[in-house]
Amino acid sequence: MTSRPERDTTDETRARGRRAWGWLRQQYALGILLVLLVVASLASDAFLTSRNLENLVLQMSVIGIVALAQLLVVITGGIDISVGSVLGLASVLCVGMFGGTSVVLGLLIALSVGAALGAVNGTLVAFRGLEPFIVTLGMLALARGLVYAYTEGTPVRPADPLYSLPGTLTVAGIPLLGIIWIGIALLLAFVLRNTVFGRRVFAVGSRREAAHASGVPVRSTLVSVYVIAGVLVGLGGFLLASRVGAGTPTAGTLMELDAIAAVVIGGARLAGGQGRVFGTVVGTMIFGVIANLLVLLNVSTFLQDAFRGALILIAVVLATLGTRAARR
Repeated sequence: MTSRPERDTTDETRARGRRAWGWLRQQYALGILLVLLVVASLASDAFLTSRNLENLVLQMSVIGIVALAQLLVVITGGIDISVGSVLGLASVLCVGMFGGTSVVLGLLIALSVGAALGAVNGTLVAFRGLEPFIVTLGMLALARGLVYAYTEGTPVRPADPLYSLPGTLTVAGIPLLGIIWIGIALLLAFVLRNTVFGRRVFAVGSRREAAHASGVPVRSTLVSVYVIAGVLVGLGGFLLASRVGAGTPTAGTLMELDAIAAVVIGGARLAGGQGRVFGTVVGTMIFGVIANLLVLLNVSTFLQDAFRGALILIAVVLATLGTRAARR
């Protein structure tokens, strides 16, 4: 006859097994990434070289930070299509203002620009009741127009030679940009899973009326989310300028599409209330590998956007099917 402690241990083991299996079923994005890595390594001998992997990390880091900012907004049930243009504005202003004579000052300018524009978006969404898509569409046009007006179509270069240090520095062979990206991802994952603010973000996205009735400060939470997202986008603009060595008028163009796609394939629901930092990181890596492989295969630049668009559609369809299967 089986004793009670033995039965409890067996039940606990089975429960852990079911949880592990349930987690694996939800990692469809991870499966797509693994397949892509195998295909890329077979398609090009240069893919697994240390130099290419370093370049891959550099390419993914900025869009990865922007995707994390987009994830925050999407969890609340909103969407921010202005992230690319805000990043571009932060990038050129942090280099151009005050002559680009100080790295620290440039970083503060980029963070301030992102926070200010994020606060405008959040205030209009939270206090005026406007649709996030319309608000951020207007901000997209405004920020991109300011970028072209400020630069007059020409890159802005900093006076301080140390400006390129954060974007090119490596630590133990790992680019600093990649370390910053993963550090922000870990911090954001902790905040969303283990803090009151994180629970409020999910509550607002799940059902705004119920969150308000339960005492959640919906408006202040929304504004905070857009401000934090703006700060992350501003940081991305500074890091991009540092990596490129200049603030370019085309910086961040169409980056919002990659960010949204990475968030969706990572398991987030555009209706709100659902999203994972790990999934967003994996989604970012998927599109980073795709873009890198197209370059290695010498695919025409005129066709690269078409390939990426088609692969985004395929990936999002697979993600949707995976989400439905996990729910069933």
